[in-house]
Amino acid sequence: MRAPLDPPEILLLGPGPSNPHPEVSAAMAAPLVSHLDPFFITVMEETMTDLRALFRTMNHHTVPISSTGTGGLETIMFNLVEPGDEVVVGVIGHFGQRLAELAHAAGAVVRPVEAQWGEVLDPGRIATELERRPAKLVALVHAETSTGAAQPLSDIGRIVRDSGALLMVDAVTSLGGMDLDVDGWNIDAAGSCTQKCLGAPPGLGPITVGPRAIEALHHRKTPVASWYFDLNRLFQYWGDEDGTRTRAFHHTAPVANIYGLREALRLIHAEGLEDRFRRHRDAHELFVRRLDDIGLSLFTPESHRLPMLNVVTIPDGVEDAAVRADMRDRGIEISGGFGPLAGKVWRIGLMGANANPTVVNRLVTNLAEVLGR
Repeated sequence: MRAPLDPPEILLLGPGPSNPHPEVSAAMAAPLVSHLDPFFITVMEETMTDLRALFRTMNHHTVPISSTGTGGLETIMFNLVEPGDEVVVGVIGHFGQRLAELAHAAGAVVRPVEAQWGEVLDPGRIATELERRPAKLVALVHAETSTGAAQPLSDIGRIVRDSGALLMVDAVTSLGGMDLDVDGWNIDAAGSCTQKCLGAPPGLGPITVGPRAIEALHHRKTPVASWYFDLNRLFQYWGDEDGTRTRAFHHTAPVANIYGLREALRLIHAEGLEDRFRRHRDAHELFVRRLDDIGLSLFTPESHRLPMLNVVTIPDGVEDAAVRADMRDRGIEISGGFGPLAGKVWRIGLMGANANPTVVNRLVTNLAEVLGR
């Protein structure tokens, strides 16, 4: 017979997952009710309300998809894009490339606008592409986890809105760790995850879908190419804007995960968004100073660095995998790079509960010892 499960305690400082807040873990162990129980309907409503506040939107259609963050992004893409639609995708790293792949899978004619890894797109390049030829949708990554770059969105949102296109944003890494103003930046749809800055385990993909996007969905000429991710069906369960509290069965929601998200959102709003964003910035700035003390630096230009995801340049002569293995032996996980940055950088997340000085100091002290610095 197998022994009871006994996972190691690891400080999760890669690009996700991060360590859940203890109160989130406790909430997930609360007694289960069914996915149509009146108590759970109330939990659903509270979760939607708190997600709206976090996304900074009035969009009714703001829910956690029963999937990972990638499933949430696929939900948006497959509901808004029909075969033959033209989609402009900003590509500043690996996850921009993934958005292009999602658009292609939905049948779109994909028009990538690319920047060098580590850089961000100038809004004028999006404007020029839309002037060259209209598009149904523009898709961008807010926080490019492969490079540590923060893509500014407010000017692009205005440009896209003026063109008549829809704007979709991958906020998988940014939500809960830096400002994301969905309504103020003219974002029509955005998707995130639970396992990064929100401080909950993986398993849900929070999305928000605005009125222009819902109108596009209702005017599709072809059915959504997914039964499970069809928002028309999904909102019969989560409740449509003009609907009643009566819910139609769509799927068996992961009740414990939604308990955890509801608790994570409660903690976020108890802390306050500005204080939470400041805490992530402060942890990042302390980390940069401590890195400088041991002769290390970040790959990403200072002008557009993410606060919660730090991409560290690996010094010459240092073996990437060996350092990560030694750190893992010390109970700390950090991650390597993707694509052209493989073997050249470490990706280090200071997200959610892990964005604090105690974690930063433990991390850098151990990294210095591993490197002999």
